[in-house]
Amino acid sequence: MPEGNHSIVTEFVLTGFPGLHPEYQGIASVVLFIVYFLTLTGNSMIIFLFAIDHSLHKPIYYIILNLCACDLFFSTTTLPKIISKYWFQSGTISFTACFVQMYFVHYLGTVNSYILFLMALDRYLAICHPLRYPLLLKNSTIYILSISAWIVAQAGPLMLVIRAYPLPYCASNIINHCYCDHIGITMLACTDRAPYGFPAFVLAMVTLLGPLAFIVFSYCSIIISVLKIANVQGRLKLLSTCSTQLIIIALYYLPRCFVYLASNVGITFSADARIVIIMLYSLCPPMINPLIYCLRAKDMRESLWKQFSRKPIPQKAQVSAISN
Repeated sequence: MPEGNHSIVTEFVLTGFPGLHPEYQGIASVVLFIVYFLTLTGNSMIIFLFAIDHSLHKPIYYIILNLCACDLFFSTTTLPKIISKYWFQSGTISFTACFVQMYFVHYLGTVNSYILFLMALDRYLAICHPLRYPLLLKNSTIYILSISAWIVAQAGPLMLVIRAYPLPYCASNIINHCYCDHIGITMLACTDRAPYGFPAFVLAMVTLLGPLAFIVFSYCSIIISVLKIANVQGRLKLLSTCSTQLIIIALYYLPRCFVYLASNVGITFSADARIVIIMLYSLCPPMINPLIYCLRAKDMRESLWKQFSRKPIPQKAQVSAISN
């Protein structure tokens, strides 16, 4: 009998934080809502600034624009459902909707990794090859690379869904997580998970470590180039231009690498601790990134200041100008 013919699960149940006491669920939902609200507000503000200020239409800010869009989509894919679980006791998600959410979780995570790769490429060319930078990385080049990242990233997550969807799910339908992901779903399949789990692990490593390898190479090259500069002030200025990207990259990669390494060296976490760590590295960077852009990126900071420092023309002055 084909495996897909005896799956009796029609919906899944997201537990959220399994060990969370009922009296703290309201607080957890409020915290998640605040995170979602700040993520929407911050990233929408960056997109708004980019739309109205043509001085931001540079390669690095096109890359940041892609990162903001990715962060918005990821937070919207994951947070509303878990918030509704705690607010309206609506923790169930249909069979198909869970796989749709799983696809977008892994797809947007892949896109995010590729965008960080482009960010490192931008800084590498700007500092290590400054004379060739305007020729190698034009706005049109960023368009092509960005679109390619969004298209290429679809392949892996789509393969995961196609392979996992027909599996027989005939036991528990409870997912110990705040959203549907490949591990959470396939752990519930009534079959050997190894043929499905290993390719997913390899894909995750390629997606994570491939861009990370270039990022490490690029920043090592940047450090070597900076050390060759005799002027101390020049060194500090160049390092300052990279600090924003380094913070963003560290927020994305370091917690993920820690979780993967910990699981492979035998360090185990409780279900709640694991979910908290995953939620922190999944949801905090999208919330914090806009703040980092505005505080560290000079053009973004100046653009934001111009919007807030605009003073409306007094009505009397307007009338006087019209009458003249």
